[in-house]
Amino acid sequence: MIRNESEYREAVDRVAQEKKRLAAHAEHLRGQSLTREEIKKAMSPLRSFHLQLEEEVAAYERLKRGEFQELHNLRGLGQLLVSLRIARGLSQRELARRLGVDEALVSRDERNEYHNIGIERAARILEAIGVQLRTVVEDSAAYEAA
Repeated sequence: MIRNESEYREAVDRVAQEKKRLAAHAEHLRGQSLTREEIKKAMSPLRSFHLQLEEEVAAYERLKRGEFQELHNLRGLGQLLVSLRIARGLSQRELARRLGVDEALVSRDERNEYHNIGIERAARILEAIGVQLRTVVEDSAAYEAA
């Protein structure tokens, strides 16, 4: 997951570099008298990596536009906190300032997706980001039947 503008710019550059590398590698393989199917098979892992990187860039861009998925359980709370910060246009530095902590702490916490975060700390982060969560309680029996 891309967490800040610096990582985003690096990823965009890598996508461009990988695109050129893929084209050059495909051209090299065509020069080896390989069949279309052999080239496709040889290129598959490289294309897979490239597509994954493109998806990470696209996901960050969606977050910047304020588009993100709903949280269905607390297991995804850490990733939601990172997503909300990005969607609000806050840097890690600004969040750290609002929380009164060092930027390195926010960076480390986000890399770990706020693993084992407590409710009080999550509430402080949400407040610093300027977000209120709304919950919907569903009857689990009705949910399982559906």
